[in-house]
Amino acid sequence: RQNLPVIYALGEKTVNWRVVLCTSLFSQKSLFCVVSGGVRGPRLSNGQLYKFSYSTEVLLDRARGSAEGSAGYRISSSVDINLVWRNPSSKDDQLLKLMVCGPQLNVGPQSISSRILGKSNLAMLQAPFLVHLKLGKVKGLYSYQNEPAVIRNIKRGVASLLQLQLTSGKVEEVDVSGKCPVEYKAEKDRITRIKMLDSCKTVETGFTTHNQVLGVKTKSSSVTEFTLQEGFIKSVVSEETHVTSVNARHRTATKVVSRQALVLVKKQAGPQETAGKDVAGVIKSLDPKFVTIALSPSKARSQCRGCPSVSVCESLYLEPERLSKATVPRNFLSLVQSLRRATKEEILKVLMNCSKTALPQLVDAVTSAQTPASLEAILQFLDFSKAQDLILQERFLYASGLASHPNEKMLEALLGVWKGKIANNDIRESVMIIMGALVRKLCQKGGCELPTVVEVKKLILEGPDRTKEESEVQMYLLALKNALIPEAIPLLTRYCESEVGAYSIISITALQRYDSAHINEEVKCMLNRVYHQNKRVFEKNVRVAAADVIFSSNPSYMEVKNLLLSIGHLPHEMNKYMLSKVQDILNFEMPASKMIRRVMKDTIVHNYDRFAKLGSSSAFSGYIARGMDVTSTYSLDILYSGSGVLRRSNMNIFALSNGAHLHGLQVVIEAQGLESLIAATSDEGEEDLESFAGMSALLFDVQLRPVTFFKGYSDLMSKMFSLSGDPISVVKGLILLADHSEVIQLQSGLKASIEFQGGLAIDISGGMEFSLWYRESKTSVNNRGALVVNGNVTVDMDFARAGVEVSFETEASLDFITTVQFSEYPFLVCMQMDKATFPFRWLLTKYEGLPSGKSFISRKGRRELVSGSEFPLHQENSNMCKKVFEGSW
Repeated sequence: RQNLPVIYALGEKTVNWRVVLCTSLFSQKSLFCVVSGGVRGPRLSNGQLYKFSYSTEVLLDRARGSAEGSAGYRISSSVDINLVWRNPSSKDDQLLKLMVCGPQLNVGPQSISSRILGKSNLAMLQAPFLVHLKLGKVKGLYSYQNEPAVIRNIKRGVASLLQLQLTSGKVEEVDVSGKCPVEYKAEKDRITRIKMLDSCKTVETGFTTHNQVLGVKTKSSSVTEFTLQEGFIKSVVSEETHVTSVNARHRTATKVVSRQALVLVKKQAGPQETAGKDVAGVIKSLDPKFVTIALSPSKARSQCRGCPSVSVCESLYLEPERLSKATVPRNFLSLVQSLRRATKEEILKVLMNCSKTALPQLVDAVTSAQTPASLEAILQFLDFSKAQDLILQERFLYASGLASHPNEKMLEALLGVWKGKIANNDIRESVMIIMGALVRKLCQKGGCELPTVVEVKKLILEGPDRTKEESEVQMYLLALKNALIPEAIPLLTRYCESEVGAYSIISITALQRYDSAHINEEVKCMLNRVYHQNKRVFEKNVRVAAADVIFSSNPSYMEVKNLLLSIGHLPHEMNKYMLSKVQDILNFEMPASKMIRRVMKDTIVHNYDRFAKLGSSSAFSGYIARGMDVTSTYSLDILYSGSGVLRRSNMNIFALSNGAHLHGLQVVIEAQGLESLIAATSDEGEEDLESFAGMSALLFDVQLRPVTFFKGYSDLMSKMFSLSGDPISVVKGLILLADHSEVIQLQSGLKASIEFQGGLAIDISGGMEFSLWYRESKTSVNNRGALVVNGNVTVDMDFARAGVEVSFETEASLDFITTVQFSEYPFLVCMQMDKATFPFRWLLTKYEGLPSGKSFISRKGRRELVSGSEFPLHQENSNMCKKVFEGSW
């Protein structure tokens, strides 16, 4: 009754010393056997010529496309196989000779003569090759030297079909697809092979965007069905499918289907096997020109047919006035592809000859190419010791921080810039801040221990305590805010309680970007001390930032209770802000909402007096879009001083997709020390603040260098009457938003090259207008952008080419305007968030063709207009806006 193994040794005559280990599981009434030794594979008969028909086809289309409408081509031929040699001591150790005969190529609707291959290619394809088959596994492949890669790969594809095992089980095999885990299911004379393509190890590595929301994924499957007859293959039918899609829009997906079929037509008398002791000796006797070739192909050479030359900068319409048009990012993507295949000298030549207005956009493209040649060229072109190249230098730095797949060389280059002479102090700050962003991206890819990463981490961790200069301390803290390394948490925790408000706000907002698992009890205690002012008085914007982090970090019952109890004892506008924040969390069902509801059951906490505070400050969240693939949300937080002057405005846009999170945009406008302009009294803790207004932006998880509108009373007065409300640029440029490249080695020997890129042209600006005459202030954040996403899949055999391209593009604008009238009290505040009507275009292109001759191209597209709208905010805001604009409503 025990589960004891029983070992049986069977006679030599029966199974050739087969040993079977059987375990009897009486409770399940079953018997499991593992066979070792004597496992056999398919065997050929001596003196027989096996004549097969062979075909392979590849079909390319969108994911939901039908086979009839797909682009692609088909190769058909006959394949002759015969036994050349068999190991005298093992019948399953065989050397086979294969010949491809009479190949025919079908491209599109036409059948093309084999002469299209060329006389040399045709001769090499029909030349014999040898396969060493041992126990059903291909142990060696032998062909002739100097064969073109395409011809050799076709032969590899045929050889891979001969590899199988006759028993069920999971193994790891090497074939033309690479080293892959494989599962066999055997039933009599039928065998199914399932290859786990997603786990294959190949020489083709490729790259992809680090963030999953912007990323691309490929799902693959491969099934091969074998039927056997008289110990050898009667037929093989194989099909593999690869579907590649953009995570944020799965409808933009491509599909590659590759099929192979090898069917026995007949057997006839053939050559006798050759005598010999080993494979090497037999091969040499057959033809000394045979050479060993690997079953797995070598890395493919990068190609880009149809890509424009890098010398056509002037004709690519990269001018800044067209930045919000889809033409610019479309040309930008095309240029990036060309730059990735250009030499350093070619890139430098284009940089030198490009117009001054298009040059900043070209710098974006060169940096986004992310090749050794492009990095060397741009570093040689830019001279950081000269202050006049400020715009180009900053565009290079921002493009580096937003790079889709940066490597250590890029970080090393920025470190070299940092150690060298930098003429402009703003650029020096940007270098350090962007190095922090690269540290984070490299750590996300497992490169936290790379030498350059370690050096930069040490530099930014030690930086704040090594200087007394306020701007430099802020610079290092912003770099840490980008890096998000766990080692920085103790340092940020300490600076949260700094006497300098700017240090505190940067450090607290940096902690908010960490995963809640990093916000431990020590950090929470500090945040509560700041909010409740246990040690000293803090500015309002610092306190509300601390409250935001507490709410978003799994707050305890007492933490939430104390936050709610504070409402009513805070400065007037802070009371209103905290009340709005709590209501927003409840309405938007944020993680803290359950705990807040639990606390609010206590009537001491939840009562009319506490939850009926008046004021103009607010916090509101809503949905921009809710879809199957991605959900976009926005939040608008406005905090005013007691005198009605804007203290802090914070606009955020987030994207969520399959559990992944992306902070797409944040624009923060801060102002302080403006009460003297309207003879008002400053709030507690803010009596001695220097007059200041500025803007800070975070773009696709990367914090950028803040922009200052004015600083100091004299600067304020000099600019007061020139504050026209005209926007000041925060960030402008071209971003390689999505970037995916891979080469899929099909079992047929053909290669599918997949490229998905998304280009974004963006122009974010902000302005602040202050009128003492009309006692009105207005702040605006203007976002303009154009997005283009291209997905291109090609299968190129040199003498035939097929492909499919899917793309979509859109142009959009989003404006956020806050108008405050403080001519009376309570003052009026109107917030507006407007989305203009924008176009959306989708295009599918399929093409097939030959290097010389007619090509077949089909295009299908759709264009639609998405109506504009004003995003909803709370009802109280709508009522205020009616009063502010009652003359024009």
